[in-house]
Amino acid sequence: MMAPVLKVTGLKKAYGAIQAVGGVSFEVMPGEIFGVIGPNGSGKTTMFNSVLGQISPDAGSIELNGKNITGLSPLELSRRGVGRTFQTLQVFGKMTVRDNLIVAAQEHTGSMFGRMFAPPDSGLGEKADALIDQFRIRHVADSLAGTLSYGQQKLVDIAMAFMAEPDLVLLDEPCAGVNPSLVGGISTLLKDLNRTHRGSFVVIEHNMDFVMDLCHRIMVMVEGRVLAIGTPAEIRANKEVLDAYLGN
Repeated sequence: MMAPVLKVTGLKKAYGAIQAVGGVSFEVMPGEIFGVIGPNGSGKTTMFNSVLGQISPDAGSIELNGKNITGLSPLELSRRGVGRTFQTLQVFGKMTVRDNLIVAAQEHTGSMFGRMFAPPDSGLGEKADALIDQFRIRHVADSLAGTLSYGQQKLVDIAMAFMAEPDLVLLDEPCAGVNPSLVGGISTLLKDLNRTHRGSFVVIEHNMDFVMDLCHRIMVMVEGRVLAIGTPAEIRANKEVLDAYLGN
């Protein structure tokens, strides 16, 4: 049996008397797209930020490929093969799309001394061009990222997360603010990336149709705890989930 890429066990985080995350446990398997849903205040973001090293959990453990990464910084996690996107865009508006992708991967290309004597694109141009084509943004590759539409910038933001070829990518509301006509395209793109890069994804998203279409399994959080984990079909049929969250 395959070992999980990500294993979270008994994760807890409290803010005073408020238990934001109350003993969350789950696993993400190699090549799996794992969705996390729940109403506002369910603890999704606190759990996400604990895994990503942005906040320190009070208890529990987080393992990446069998190694304990609990409490490591976001930079160290990035170097160990964890990529992420944020709810808000993280693109460099005054740089071209291509240069945004190159900069996103430069921390993974060796020492500063080595980069000083590398080609102008740090040897990353070919990889950037491959992702530009896969994301179908070749026509804006030399445009300043800040001049693009919000949806195009969102694609650039997601592409940046894949430049380092991470084992695990955590996507925080990839559809937030995106025109509904583009949501299906993002889903198709992520499925393609999952197939070609063979990475594992954890996706937090409020768009239920998007999550149900994209994810292999889904975890439902309510009041800081795991209510259910299952396939989209199992989640749709779960009466507790329907009563507590979906509401129909």
